[in-house]
Amino acid sequence: MTEVCVDANLVVKLVSQEPDSDLADALFTTWQREGVRLIAPPFLPVEVDSVLRQKVMLRRELTAEQAQICFAAACQVPIELLALPRQRERAWSLAEELRLPHVYDTAYLALAELRNCEFWTADRQLVNACQHLRFVRWLGEFEHAG
Repeated sequence: MTEVCVDANLVVKLVSQEPDSDLADALFTTWQREGVRLIAPPFLPVEVDSVLRQKVMLRRELTAEQAQICFAAACQVPIELLALPRQRERAWSLAEELRLPHVYDTAYLALAELRNCEFWTADRQLVNACQHLRFVRWLGEFEHAG
């Protein structure tokens, strides 16, 4: 079975209305149809939930009721949470190598690298920072019929 590592901002795009949410929906639908196993580091749910709360409390992009609906939808996304030996160390090394301030970003990269699978994100800045990593994919690259 094919595996794909996904990050929190891709999941947030899937469950809320943002630019490119339609692409995220099409991508997840394609993965579901093809039987792709989705994986992420164990902190993904907390990161998704934090972004949804920020959309209510700080950005005023969602009402509490809308955020609750997004939260419920996020809870239903079938993602297996994995913590692997050496993942933390590799995430730290990647943060150093890529000169990134947030190890939680490189934790996704480390997981994908260790599992030898693609990593998909909607974070263009992260993609730009690690262009030499061939397993990194940006949501904007996805093309679907429809």
